[in-house]
Parts: sequence; structure tokens; C-alpha cells
Amino acid sequence: MFASLDRALARLYPTRTWGEADDAAPDGELVDLDGLADELAHVLRGATFVRPGDDDEACDFIYALCLGRTPCVVQVRDHGVAPPVEWGDRIDELYLRACVSQRAPFAAVQQVAIEAVRAPGGWVITERPRAGVYDAPLLSRMQTLVATLPAYGLEHLDFGEISAPPPGFLAGAWHDRFAGQPAVANYLFYAQPATMPATTWLPGVAA
Repeated sequence: MFASLDRALARLYPTRTWGEADDAAPDGELVDLDGLADELAHVLRGATFVRPGDDDEACDFIYALCLGRTPCVVQVRDHGVAPPVEWGDRIDELYLRACVSQRAPFAAVQQVAIEAVRAPGGWVITERPRAGVYDAPLLSRMQTLVATLPAYGLEHLDFGEISAPPPGFLAGAWHDRFAGQPAVANYLFYAQPATMPATTWLPGVAA
């Protein structure tokens, strides 16, 4: 894993500076995200959902619902599904979130808690990722997820191994945005710190 990481970082960041990635020549074939999500839904025996990364994310996401039921918060937030009546005023769910890099054939998995709270005029949805997978009920599912990745040309990176800054690299603009030093995960997947919560406001959505 470490040799693959070193080669990828050297190729992607010739200046060894965050924010100066060479995206002109992605390594490996494009991943069939929908196919991977469908297979994960089968082997994990649960719903999965694809969310393409935004302009600040060099990865795409597959959410695997582990605690909760459909229609779930991810469907409401990302796929235009109306909140069901049985939600009441609050719903809490737990997911495995697979991050699939757009820059290199790597994927990493996080445990993510998502909550939706009714507020005047809409819903407040908060996503709280953890730096890895920790809860015992999720560990076997994570192992199954990780075992599925090689068939799609993806190498799994343990978040515990990519949570520190890469030696000899410069923070660049990352320091001005977040302070401190970016971790390896920030060079391969997304800009924000791995455990930073994200809040979404959905106005005018009523159960």
C-alpha cells in the first residue's frame, strides 16, 4: 500500500504541494460506480447510493445504509425523495461511506452518522464522518465492502494510514483554508478534514 501511495503522490503532485495536482493523466480505468454500488447492495444486503463529488472533491461517494430504513436521509438529501411521515421531527442513521478517488485507483471507507432534524420551513441535515470504521456492527460489513473493491480495480486504503501529512509535502492553500497540514486523504479524496461535519439545509421540504 505504501509503495502505491508514494508512486501516486509523486505522479499527481510534481510540485509536492496540495492544490497543485496534475489531473491531466488520471491513473487507471474509470470505475463503474453504479455497478459497484449495485454489487455492494447485494453483498451487504442493504441499500446503496452514489453521490458524485463536487468541485472541491477529487472523489465520488457510495453510501451503504447500515442503520435505518428507506426512504433514508441520503435519498432525501441527494436524490429528491420526500421525507416520509414516519420520520417525525428527527431521524438518525448510520452508513458506511466509500470514497473512490478520481485521481488514482484507490478507495477508502468511513463510518458516517447522518441526522435530519425538522426546522421551521424545512430540514437540517448533518453528516458526521469518523476517521475510519469503529462500531462493531459495521466491521463485518466493512470487510465485505473492502473485499469487493479489487474486482473494480480499486486498492483499499485504511484511513488510519492516510490520516497524517505525507512527508516532504507542502500545505499550500490548504493551510489558509483549514489551518494545519493536509493529510494524505486530502491529496487523494477531498479537501476538508476527514472528520469535519457537513450541514445541509433543505428548505420547503415537509413530511
